[in-house]
Amino acid sequence: MENIVSLCKRRGFIFQSSEIYGGLNGFWDYGPLGAELKRCLKDFWWRRNVREREDMVGMDGAIIMNRAVWRASGHEETFSDPMVDCKTCKGRFRADQLDATPCRQKPSLTVAACPGEKTEPRAFNLMFKSYAGPIESDENLVYLRPETAQAIFVQFRNIYDTSRMKLPFGIAQIGKAFRNEINPRNYTFRSREFEQMEIEYFCRAEDGLRLTDEWLEHRLRFYEDIGIPRSKIRVHEIPESERAFYSKKTYDLEYEFPFGVSELEGIAYRTDYDLSRHIQHSGKPLEIFDEASRQKFVPHVVEPSAGVDRTVLALICEAYDEEEVPGEGGKTEMRTVLRFHPRMAPVKAAVFPLLKNKPELVAEARRLAANLRPHFSIAYDESGAIGRRYRRQDEAGTPFGITIDFDTLGENGPATKGTVTLRHRDSMTQERLPIKDVLPWLQQAVF
Repeated sequence: MENIVSLCKRRGFIFQSSEIYGGLNGFWDYGPLGAELKRCLKDFWWRRNVREREDMVGMDGAIIMNRAVWRASGHEETFSDPMVDCKTCKGRFRADQLDATPCRQKPSLTVAACPGEKTEPRAFNLMFKSYAGPIESDENLVYLRPETAQAIFVQFRNIYDTSRMKLPFGIAQIGKAFRNEINPRNYTFRSREFEQMEIEYFCRAEDGLRLTDEWLEHRLRFYEDIGIPRSKIRVHEIPESERAFYSKKTYDLEYEFPFGVSELEGIAYRTDYDLSRHIQHSGKPLEIFDEASRQKFVPHVVEPSAGVDRTVLALICEAYDEEEVPGEGGKTEMRTVLRFHPRMAPVKAAVFPLLKNKPELVAEARRLAANLRPHFSIAYDESGAIGRRYRRQDEAGTPFGITIDFDTLGENGPATKGTVTLRHRDSMTQERLPIKDVLPWLQQAVF
């Protein structure tokens, strides 16, 4: 994990937020490559779950909503973790994680094993508070949303009426959420600011259990399609004794990170709990009318909810590899490479002129890079030996390297004029490709 964290900073994937001022625990900034990786993930999730389906629409809800939303959902009253304070080190810890949390003063011990005097557990609400308006009063109290789902539920009727969808159908959303975690940990896995990719799939009660299993399969295929094999995903069905009281079935999809097996996504059959709560508290009709039975009813809902930041971290961990490869003078050297699926790679291809001091090579390379940029994220690099440039792109996870060389210019004969050297990141093999075929070749390889 230390090597992965080091690479993420060295190559511009992830930085500590506010780093020059000492940082802020639980908050992270994504650099150029990290921002592109997140965008690739979110765009593909949206394509697969919204644009390619007839039964799905999207929305983008506000981060701050009426306080009444969180009263109705139960978050204001119950959205809390048990907290204890250590009177010795002044640390604050989750009471249910004392056996797994290192002591601040003696990291070789857990907080549970530390002899420091601790307070009794007490509830700590995880929502960030703020105020809407110029006066900091109870009437103006608002919260940064701790999840994206409630925006979907409170807009359900508007979306149902305007989209003219029929059951079963879903509403998808990608957005920020905020939780004032007692103990942020494991790099970006558990943060105080994070992003969710969430679906509320509305259905009739008799279809809920079946659709929960269908969504499980759909989501497993999604992870395969972004480069996380099904064999690396552990499906954990939550037993009834551990499920939320309103849930009839819940699956957790877990990934084996270097720091342990942890949840990537939850798929929960939430019955009609959420809409019913908002009907009760708002007094507004959120039922729908079934023309076949001539009756009104409250739809049930299946919720696949995935973390963007957790999935990005899983993609990096899955892609990270170190291997010995032939080096100069017959020696071997260690190559660090991120083996991203081309769909997820932040940079799809890098374009190099073989030599930067030969204007014809540079001009042709820049021309190719400019032609490719409207279609893909492209890197252009003319600095240093070609082998070192390949290594830099290996660490960035760029799947293809395209070199403009003397063969491109026809200096070694007409047979190779107008061709480029195409290098494959994973195998490091090379092939010749006509320059006119580079764009369609990449489109096929990346799609």
